[in-house]
Amino acid sequence: MEVEKMREIPIADFLNAMGIHPTKQKGNALWYSAPYRTERTPSFKVDSAKNVWFDFGMGKGGDIFDLAGEFIGSKDFLLRAAFIAKSGMCPLPALEQSQRSEKKEPVFEDIWVRPLQDSKLLGYLRERGIFADTAIANCEEVRYRMHGKRYYAIGFRNEAGGLELRNRFFKGCIPPKDISLKRNGSDVCAIFEGFMDYLSAMQLGIIASDWLVLNSISNVEKAVRALHGYERIDCFLDNDEAGRRTFQRLHDCFGEKVIDRSSLYDNHKDLNEFLLSKKAENNV
Repeated sequence: MEVEKMREIPIADFLNAMGIHPTKQKGNALWYSAPYRTERTPSFKVDSAKNVWFDFGMGKGGDIFDLAGEFIGSKDFLLRAAFIAKSGMCPLPALEQSQRSEKKEPVFEDIWVRPLQDSKLLGYLRERGIFADTAIANCEEVRYRMHGKRYYAIGFRNEAGGLELRNRFFKGCIPPKDISLKRNGSDVCAIFEGFMDYLSAMQLGIIASDWLVLNSISNVEKAVRALHGYERIDCFLDNDEAGRRTFQRLHDCFGEKVIDRSSLYDNHKDLNEFLLSKKAENNV
């Protein structure tokens, strides 16, 4: 892919491939919590029509290459191009070998993992309807440094050894990005877009089978490879266009073995929103 074609990749798609989603949308404006730093109020804007971004908290913005530079903390063009390519959006463009690359500084540094026990992280999950016994059995606590500052988050492992991260202000991944899969010997597999929906299903007690978490809808082809051999595939995907496209892709591959279970949480965006509505009803 030529550099200019790479520059035309929609920034929203690039972020989505890394599991980073907008908190709100108004016309062409997509608002996010800044994906490379922690903030309380979303101040990172993507203009989908112009395909540019601006971080009001830092007073800077630009195109997809500028954004990649913020993720990796580097101004080296080749390193930024490689980071975009690693998101799975495109192959690495053929660049002149004379472009010398500086030593890459990893986005996440000084990473250490322990059993989930932090009260603030458990409190955040409790607000999402997930109790400690469910969370501790499935998640870990991840501490790391980014751009010289220390952070902590709930971690959920994927098949490649990467960690999906979530806390009250941040959603991301310590790469590599991959699906998460648990085989329990069942001939049925339940599919979820993100691990919060998987935890919601566990909290609701609605699955007793193998399970697969996409961690990003861009991982659907990896899921297809992992799902061969199952007699039934139960899809608990989001009630939106992306969820419907993902279901259709699985249905195209496996036919009537693929069952849409989203009617369980009809009128809700996803399974976690449904869990919270049930919790609210019980508190009335």
